[in-house]
Amino acid sequence: MVKEKTLYVCDYCGQESVKWVGKCPACGRWNTMKEIRVTASSGFSKGVGVQLPSVVSKQEPIPVRNIVADSEPRINMEDEELNRVLGGGLVSGSLVLLGGEPGIGKSTLILQTVLRLTDKKVLYVSGEESARQIKLRADRLQDADRKKETDNLLILTETSLEQIYIQIEQTKPDLVVVDSIQTIQTESVESSPGSLSQIRECAASLLKYAKGGGVSIILIGHITKEGTLAGPKVLEHIVDAVLQFEGDQHYMYRILRSIKNRFGSTSELGIYEMKHDGLRQVSNPSELLLTDDREGLSGIAIACAIEGARPFMIETQALVSTAAYGTAQRSTTGYESRRLNMLLAVLEKRVGFKLAAKDVFLNIAGGLRVTDPALDLAVIAAVLSSNGDMPIDTDVCVTGEVGLSGEIRPVSRIEQRISEAQKLGFQRILIPSFNLKGINPKQYKIEIVPVRRVAEAVRELFG
Repeated sequence: MVKEKTLYVCDYCGQESVKWVGKCPACGRWNTMKEIRVTASSGFSKGVGVQLPSVVSKQEPIPVRNIVADSEPRINMEDEELNRVLGGGLVSGSLVLLGGEPGIGKSTLILQTVLRLTDKKVLYVSGEESARQIKLRADRLQDADRKKETDNLLILTETSLEQIYIQIEQTKPDLVVVDSIQTIQTESVESSPGSLSQIRECAASLLKYAKGGGVSIILIGHITKEGTLAGPKVLEHIVDAVLQFEGDQHYMYRILRSIKNRFGSTSELGIYEMKHDGLRQVSNPSELLLTDDREGLSGIAIACAIEGARPFMIETQALVSTAAYGTAQRSTTGYESRRLNMLLAVLEKRVGFKLAAKDVFLNIAGGLRVTDPALDLAVIAAVLSSNGDMPIDTDVCVTGEVGLSGEIRPVSRIEQRISEAQKLGFQRILIPSFNLKGINPKQYKIEIVPVRRVAEAVRELFG
């Protein structure tokens, strides 16, 4: 008889404990320890209890001088945005987790990507949709791409991990897609699909097979109400890359971010436009994120931000009004609220604008979520523009990080920001004075205005 034992796993950080505790000893959060039952042979540190295919052979120690350290071979996904986020393509033998909210387009993104891989054999395992549903979606996506059907894409509707391994052994695919990991279950764990035990064991087994068999595997995962990937945090620890597919369903844009990537940068992002016939790659997001008619509108400032290695212009919108209920409200969309509170305190202390009794609402147009600190100056400009009902010239953009003393701190890759603003037809750009060192303003057709303090930027923008 197989011996079972009980473990408690924190669903936020993945910390294990042999007994239940109210507060996680690792991350300090309360009521996050969840009970899971594992067999004696299926502990994560001892290897999973699923019988792997024979292709996974036992590894022997190798002297470090005998290990060939060539660059990892990558699979071209025929998608520039996805290749950028992955770091140049999908690494052979890697395990990638793609997460996102329901209905955001995860399955559509992966399906339209594998349809383009005509030279690779792909096994698409679906535990949520029938083969007919996938066929209907594939026909719609193929009509958009005007590409012929391929025999290299195999559809399997199965939820048993053992049966999936049998089909992998028979078909010998180059890429396996599992949609979704929450629907897969193994017989070695006596719990329902989607539980912590099932997700833990299935993901660990697929990782071991990917490393031993050299087959790339893409897992699709759901998002919980709190916005995190469903299942224990250890699911994010064991995979090679974690991609987050996000966006507001009321907007047409979708953002693909890299939260973790062992083979590339985690600062890259890809931008897609959701259409009726699938997702379209957005190669120049700056033109789509800017409102065409901004003439005479107050509370709008254009910032030149950089996400990863890509510069693009972002429209920052602010609304300042008198507080109706005594306590001022601070609301942000696509921007960190604590950062906004800090910038408002700088305006009141260093520049003299009294905003404590006024409501401030901030929005990043297009449904984007931006973390670049160079957006600070644009936020301040938009807030002051709305507060005084003074429009900013439509041919002016700004970039710069604001310090607590009211100084404009330098930002990275200033040449790329200036070139992007010039390419889109802006006539003036405000930059930190320190960034002026090392560049020649005469080589640009755009007027470069250096500023040292927030007060200087206010005078340049509003006179």
